[in-house]
Amino acid sequence: MQRLILLFVTILSLPVPAIHGSQASNTAATQFADGAIIQRRRIVLIRNPGLVRRFPHKKRAVVTYPVVSGLSSEVLRRVRAILDFKNIFDYSLKEYREDTWLDEFDYVVNHNGNSLLDITFSQSGSAAYPDDQSKHFLIDLRNGKVIKAADVFLTERLAPLATSVNQKLQAELKTILQELSESKSDAEDIRIAREAQEPLRFTLEDLDNFSVGRKGITFLYDAGYPHVIQAFEPVGRYFFSYSELKPYIKPDGPLGQFLH
Repeated sequence: MQRLILLFVTILSLPVPAIHGSQASNTAATQFADGAIIQRRRIVLIRNPGLVRRFPHKKRAVVTYPVVSGLSSEVLRRVRAILDFKNIFDYSLKEYREDTWLDEFDYVVNHNGNSLLDITFSQSGSAAYPDDQSKHFLIDLRNGKVIKAADVFLTERLAPLATSVNQKLQAELKTILQELSESKSDAEDIRIAREAQEPLRFTLEDLDNFSVGRKGITFLYDAGYPHVIQAFEPVGRYFFSYSELKPYIKPDGPLGQFLH
């Protein structure tokens, strides 16, 4: 009985944001070695009756987001500021509730350890067309700052690295056209796909967007195709093992630890 009472008191003590027209719930927190404590927070945003009368299928939206803790006060402040709603898709919870576009907001922790937090946010919704978007962050948990390519790769090797990633992008684009041709797609579809590919290049500026794993790095590329031709869009995920990246990685940088 004492254990049940203690559990009940613990649940009641969890912080729940006071958001008008919302229902919030929590799930268990998780922590990894040299990582942050991350607790999933689920909120159901209930839209006002005026909006619901006009859009009855948009009565609510589900938002799941991370509550981060387990870090020093200064680093925690920086991490929470980076992951603030307005820094993700430029919308606050209040704005999500007052607009009808959003259906679901969620996140995935790709890596939480080695003093690195790698997290991807996603949102899906609809207006004239259904759509979804994603935003990725790689954060150094030692200082609470977003990691850029210049922080982890040798300066003189950035250009060759971008060239290597671009080769994988161009190979994927070629495969898309080949598969369209082999499936005997309409000639107009092939023409549209080919024209959409012409400006696509992985450049130095694109190197900043990469995801960390225990076996290697995945560079991320968003071609930004409009909805009507998204079926032809490249996946834009290009993996390199740490052994492949050894000539490019700074030994004393955040990723140097994976070279041993």
